[in-house]
Amino acid sequence: MSDERWERVKALFQAAVERLPEERAAFLAAATGDDTALRREVESLLASDTSHGGFLDQLPVASASVLAALQTSMNPTSSHTALAAGRRVGPYEVVAPVGAGAMGEVYRARDTKLNRTVALKVLPERFALDPDRSARFTREAQLLAALNHPNIAAIYGLEESHASTGSGQAVQALVLELIEGPTLEERIGSLSVAEALAIARQIADALAAAHEKGIIHRDLKPANIKITRDGVVKVLDFGLAKVWDGAPQSDITASPTLTAHDRGSRTVLGTPAYMSPEQARGQSLDRRTDIWSFGCVLYEMLTGRVPFAGDTISDTFAAILEHSPDLTMVPTAAPPSIRRLLRRCFEKDRTRRLADMADARLDIDDALSGSEIDAPVPLSISRTRERLMWAS
Repeated sequence: MSDERWERVKALFQAAVERLPEERAAFLAAATGDDTALRREVESLLASDTSHGGFLDQLPVASASVLAALQTSMNPTSSHTALAAGRRVGPYEVVAPVGAGAMGEVYRARDTKLNRTVALKVLPERFALDPDRSARFTREAQLLAALNHPNIAAIYGLEESHASTGSGQAVQALVLELIEGPTLEERIGSLSVAEALAIARQIADALAAAHEKGIIHRDLKPANIKITRDGVVKVLDFGLAKVWDGAPQSDITASPTLTAHDRGSRTVLGTPAYMSPEQARGQSLDRRTDIWSFGCVLYEMLTGRVPFAGDTISDTFAAILEHSPDLTMVPTAAPPSIRRLLRRCFEKDRTRRLADMADARLDIDDALSGSEIDAPVPLSISRTRERLMWAS
């Protein structure tokens, strides 16, 4: 069994054991679709593992790197390269850490040659010896280099320095445009309808530009979107991006990327609350998966809450696969065309889903040019978010 297949089986097992025994069959049927072999593999694990306690101990040798990722994700203190201020990566001098996530650690740095401030995205030290991880990191640089759009954070280069992090490993870093300003996640709950639509219009522009190059993001969410002081939207973090099946430039196509999250013991390809049904099922993807995620982001901007959420990952997946978001939560100030747009984004059958971001832009343009839409979006008292990252 390939690593990719094993990660899918393991992910579904972990999600299934969180449900009551009488609910598991229906969950697996919805999550696996026509892949009866996949369902049987998971059912076999469920039948053989009565305690659910020794599952990770049964990982095959081929998945050793996966186990390492899981172990380090359970120990956040071991997951950071922690480049000190003043450390050089090529001509770039580290100033301070900005943040850390599944696919890399980001630092503010000074370009000593051009005297400008940049962002360095560094491959975490725990992945430095993994050739596949390193290749994916390089592939992210190649994907970003293919994109040149004002609403997508720019890449300036890929740097490798043999100045070690203290463990003898070289540092590999993407040199990126440093975007000052809050994330969209930080702004949700304080946006008017007009502001939400103006931001959505720029996100749609960014996705349309990526899709024209055959690139899908696969992890679009408010935390991966920043808004500059001038109101310019920047889509970030193409660490999970790939060339969609059937698109041109298929030589760049990457297999699904395993990521680790430093807040839990699971890993994920994407973020559950924003995943399309086909992404949740582990099926092949195209640009329509981003359109679903775009609908999730737009809905959250307008309502202050995610459209699909649950107390557990499996509950969230069940919501994605079986339920529809409550469009009555959308403010009455939002034009009817926006509700129609959301319905088209949330078609579970992707053959019926909105097929092109250009159509979304037209709907948003019509809405922005219409009647009064400056009503505030209500703050959600409880904004449930699925932050757990797990293997798909």
